[in-house]
Amino acid sequence: MTSLLTRPDHARPEAARPRPLVLIATLGGAMAALGPLVVLLAIGVIGWFATDAGVHGAPRDGMRMGALAWLAGHGSGFTVDGVRIALVPLGVTAVAAWSMWRLGHRVGDAVSGHGPDADRISDGERDLTVPTAAALFLAGYAVVAVVVATLAAGTTADPSLPRVLGWTVMLTAAVAAPAIATGSGRAAIWAAFLPVSVRAGAAVAGAVLLRLVVVSALVLLLALALSFDDAATMTSRLHPSPSEAGLYALVNAAFVPNAALFTGSWLLGPGFAVGGATLVSPGAVVLGPLPVVPLLAALPAAGTPAGWVGALMALPPLVAAWGAFRALRGRLLTWDRILLAGCGGGLVAGFGFAVLASLSGGAAGPGRMRFVGPFTRDVLVHSVTACGIGALLGASLLAFAAWRSTRTARAAASED
Repeated sequence: MTSLLTRPDHARPEAARPRPLVLIATLGGAMAALGPLVVLLAIGVIGWFATDAGVHGAPRDGMRMGALAWLAGHGSGFTVDGVRIALVPLGVTAVAAWSMWRLGHRVGDAVSGHGPDADRISDGERDLTVPTAAALFLAGYAVVAVVVATLAAGTTADPSLPRVLGWTVMLTAAVAAPAIATGSGRAAIWAAFLPVSVRAGAAVAGAVLLRLVVVSALVLLLALALSFDDAATMTSRLHPSPSEAGLYALVNAAFVPNAALFTGSWLLGPGFAVGGATLVSPGAVVLGPLPVVPLLAALPAAGTPAGWVGALMALPPLVAAWGAFRALRGRLLTWDRILLAGCGGGLVAGFGFAVLASLSGGAAGPGRMRFVGPFTRDVLVHSVTACGIGALLGASLLAFAAWRSTRTARAAASED
């Protein structure tokens, strides 16, 4: 019978106190910045030693190059022999965003006990846990960025601190804040207040945008595979050692996301430029002298492409239709809401791709190479149109099925 007795109050374990939000969020932001930075610093030192076995310079020179690569991934740009390079290696940016998401999610999980609970939030009580944690996360990340930019400012590379801070704010708003909201459980609570069609439209937008980027990357990899001999020839002109060739390949890999967005702009129709007075599109290819970069081996030959190349422009709307169909399948929506979610989600996905394309270009050298990248305004028009129409077509298949099901149910009810 003693096992049924209530334990004395002094014997009960105290409820675990939530960890201090300020410390966790600030430290999370700093760790999110330091993770990719440390990796790039190590790669810089390895590259310094691999190029000339450490005969020239010192290890800090390799570390400086790694720091500059990290800053370049945050939009800082750099100067080489007096020439400003503003092209952002989106591969480095993607790694930084991944680090932000992972640490942001952990921060959100750690601070989930702060603020009101789900019932109080549902009753309308104000909850500033996520905005506060995101602001502190940004502060921790920004401190690391300022320190790195200050230490690298003494070099001739001259990184831009305002651009680094601007990209830090953008990445925090687009990646870290949603990760904190998801990890803390607030995102699920807030999403419950949204209309079902809005949530379905958001799912369509994410699915269409992701599939369009993936298909663009696959087309790029196919083009690189078909032009592998040309890429190898370009690399051999530089006469690199095996270690230098590996580092050169790593540098090119940092710009693969840029090239994938260039490819997506090409699939949409407007294409992109590789220097002033150039054009790479399904309808025409006008090129000039190009730098020795293996990624450029994937460019089509100058002139008028074959007629079948234009058929590839059907890929974006087909991808959008497929993405919308998969995202909406299984959702209990009426036919009109299915069409609204499909069309709206496709339009948002097209706008999102145009934003990514605008970030992929920039100055890549002196003279005519000061403009490299997609034609953003044209890409915006074509991407919104292609994704909107494609997603609407994909949603129409489900909407027709939902309409027929509703009509059949009404007919059966009227007979009864």
